[in-house]
Amino acid sequence: MTVGDALTMVSIDEAVREKCARVALGCVTSLVEAHASPNALTAELATSAEKIAGLPEPKAVLESAPIMATRRGYKALGKDPARYRGSAEALLRRVISGRGLPQINAVVDVINLVSLESRLPIGLYDLAHVKGDVVFRAGRPGETYKGIGKYDLNLESLPLFADAEGPHGSATSDSERTMVTAETTRVLAIIVSFGGRETLQTWMQRMIALLEQYADGRDFAVSVV
Repeated sequence: MTVGDALTMVSIDEAVREKCARVALGCVTSLVEAHASPNALTAELATSAEKIAGLPEPKAVLESAPIMATRRGYKALGKDPARYRGSAEALLRRVISGRGLPQINAVVDVINLVSLESRLPIGLYDLAHVKGDVVFRAGRPGETYKGIGKYDLNLESLPLFADAEGPHGSATSDSERTMVTAETTRVLAIIVSFGGRETLQTWMQRMIALLEQYADGRDFAVSVV
C-alpha cells in the first residue's frame, strides 16, 4: 500500500496464523489533518457511547462475537485476556463504567469511534515514524515499549505490530514512538479481526468516510491481509 512517498507492507507471521486460523487485518493508509475534533465528531462519539450505556444490559456487548474472538486469539497466543484486554474491549468497558470516551484529535477519535462500533481493536500509526515493513506477530520474551499514557507494557505473547526497529503497536495499546500527534500527516490504521475477514471491508469503508468528513482524509489505500 502506498501513501505519498511512503511504502509500507503489512504481513501476518506464520506462527500467528497457525494458532489463530481466522486472523485477518484490514489496513487503511491516508493523508490526514490531525486537528481538534469538530463538534459533529464529538457528538457522534457521545451518541455511540450513549447507545451502549442505554442498553438494558450494557455488559452484554462484552460477550459480542468480535470481543470473544479477540479473547480467544489472546489465549491462543499465550496472553491472559482478563489481564491484557483488546483495545475495543477496553473502550467498551470505559463507556459501560460511565467514563465516556477520550478525546485526543480528529484522527484518533475517528479510530476510537470505529473501534467502538465494530468491537474490533484498531492500531493507528504515524507513518513518518514507522520504519520499513510491518509484521503482526506475538511478542517475544523481554520485549517492552512505553504505551501511550501508560508504563512500559510487557509484550511477551501479546499480539503486536513490529517494524524494522521492533514492536511499535499492539491490539491492546500502541506505543509512543509511532503515535499520532498534531504534526502527523500520514497514517496507517490496522483493524485486527481474530474472527475472520468478512466484516473488514465494511469497517474500512466506515473509517474512510469518517476520516474524509472529519480529518480531511485523502489519498486512501486499502488492503486486507
